[in-house]
Amino acid sequence: MTTAPLIGPHGAVDRTFPNRGAEWAGTAQVLRLCLRRDRVVLPLWTAVLGVLMPITYAGSLATVYPSALEREKFAAATAASPAQIAMYGPILNSSSGAVTIWKAGALYTVIAVAVILTVIRHTRVEEESGRAELIDSTSTGRYAGLTAAMLVAGGASVLTGSAFATVLCLYGLPASGSIAFGAALTASGLVFTGVAGVAAQMTTSARTARGIALGALGAFFAIRAVGDAGSGTVSWLSPQGWSLQIRPFADERWWVLVLHAAAAGATMAAAYALLNRRDFGSGLVAQRPGDRAAKPLLAGPIGLAWRMHRGPLMAWTVGLTLYGLLFGSAAHGLSGQLGDSRTVEDFIARIGGAASLEDTFVAFALAMLGIAASAYAISAALRLYYEENAHRCEPVVAGMVSRSRWVLSHLLFAALGPATAMIAAGIAAGLTYGVSVGDVGGKVAAAVGGALVQLPAIWLSAAVVVALFGLVPRFTPVAWGIFVAFVLLFTVGSLTAVPTWVLDLEPFGHLPRIPGGQMNSSIVWESLLVIAIAGVGLAGFGRRDLR
Repeated sequence: MTTAPLIGPHGAVDRTFPNRGAEWAGTAQVLRLCLRRDRVVLPLWTAVLGVLMPITYAGSLATVYPSALEREKFAAATAASPAQIAMYGPILNSSSGAVTIWKAGALYTVIAVAVILTVIRHTRVEEESGRAELIDSTSTGRYAGLTAAMLVAGGASVLTGSAFATVLCLYGLPASGSIAFGAALTASGLVFTGVAGVAAQMTTSARTARGIALGALGAFFAIRAVGDAGSGTVSWLSPQGWSLQIRPFADERWWVLVLHAAAAGATMAAAYALLNRRDFGSGLVAQRPGDRAAKPLLAGPIGLAWRMHRGPLMAWTVGLTLYGLLFGSAAHGLSGQLGDSRTVEDFIARIGGAASLEDTFVAFALAMLGIAASAYAISAALRLYYEENAHRCEPVVAGMVSRSRWVLSHLLFAALGPATAMIAAGIAAGLTYGVSVGDVGGKVAAAVGGALVQLPAIWLSAAVVVALFGLVPRFTPVAWGIFVAFVLLFTVGSLTAVPTWVLDLEPFGHLPRIPGGQMNSSIVWESLLVIAIAGVGLAGFGRRDLR
């Protein structure tokens, strides 16, 4: 006696004798759809990271450091700067290859951001919008969407790493070091492809899923930065630290790639296992049911916005505060960790002594936290886009609430939320740093000042979202691409091969480095730019139809 197959949302599947291969049915078709939808963005970030960046780094080497002596001086000065090491990782030696790819160590984080956004876009965003349900109603297996998304992100990571290694070889750098760096870059992308796959299963919201994945990335970056600025041991707890530990152009450690492979395999397997444990459209973290009766606070747009933003506000504040504690506790005693060579002593004396060195480290740490807070500002401002797409905007503005009040209610939290998180991080960094040096009041004030000067650049990211939302709403999520561009330009730094006008597009590079630096007028100009850009977006939203 045979049993008729049961017809479900994923096609005809025999539940009596389950066909495991059916779970992946239609993967090729979904993969082709993902590639078609990413036909502009995917080649763009792959070409920038895999071709443009190595050309920039390798092509500028002969201009910036034309002789071995100048490379040795650069390597010695860099090794004596914990702030630079925290940003990019340690410089391994003064060879052409090591100097060329030193700043490229930041790309381990940049490619992670790119693959996280890619995986979430093709998994949780598709589910949230309802498009995945239409696809799954055909003869498509349960694993097809997740598999296609990870193949796109993983394949782009492989292509990026291969292109980077090829360009380095074409510039005459040793093949072993070039391949090692390309492999490290690819491995970092694969690990965070798995992390994004897990995050996509946790919640019903794409915005929250991005926050989980980017939060994990930020935590690993902080661990790596603090570890490299100190003894280096803690860096082994971070995937970005593993990539640096491969040591391209410095007696490569190929065995470290095993750690990447294990982590990527484990996270990808976990993503599939978690997908099996949830229903379509749901997340593993269940949404709490609301109260039977609305509270008086929800009578106005600000109260409603507070209800939506309070969770991310608390999470980001706690997260950035923890990073502040890490950086503040790592600041004191950095000069002692660098050794007592004559070169180190001369460098510390030139920059103003050990106290100035530590202040510089705190300033760079706060700048990095400011970039992280920009992601929070973008996520909060994008609530406007998601509310309109979900048709929750129309009932609000159809009543007594004007369009401008509705926009400003969300923009209020996109501005005050990052400010709250940055102030908390500054207080935490100042407290731990101040206790270690016996000057709590002075260091807290300096660290909070360093956190506050980041706000105009953070708010600029939110203003860009409002401008896109008001003028070209369909392309509002492009704000994440702008964020990646800001991160990329910040990591490029002062490489002369990059035109000055391009570097000037990145807002964080213009801000004063506090503590240790001097105030300048960039804070005022960027604040005025924020008001102008947000005003244009607000006016555009007032004149267009709701989508």
